[in-house]
Amino acid sequence: MMSDSVVKKKSFDFAVKVVELYKRLKVEDKEFILSKQLVRSATSIGANIHEATFAASKADFINKMTIALKEANETSYWLALLVKTDFLDEDDHQSFKRSADELIRLLVSIVKTSKGL
Repeated sequence: MMSDSVVKKKSFDFAVKVVELYKRLKVEDKEFILSKQLVRSATSIGANIHEATFAASKADFINKMTIALKEANETSYWLALLVKTDFLDEDDHQSFKRSADELIRLLVSIVKTSKGL
């Protein structure tokens, strides 16, 4: 059942970690712009997965999961930008990137399977 799915749990846990990072960057580094973009895209992953739970149709489900995949990809971009601008150290970046990449792989698999590919 979707409500107990691995991707749903992982996306929620990832969003929590990103919100914690956002709070730290806001307070310690006074960084508001990039980190806010990061938190928006990272939390949107799980929100779209959660919304897909009540999709009206298979097409709606695929659409929500595709949006979640796009948000995960965007999240990777913001993480890369934060590390390149020295707001995120390489160890933290690798940890967050691994989690984002895992979500991307899961979502690609879900979308492909749902489309029958």
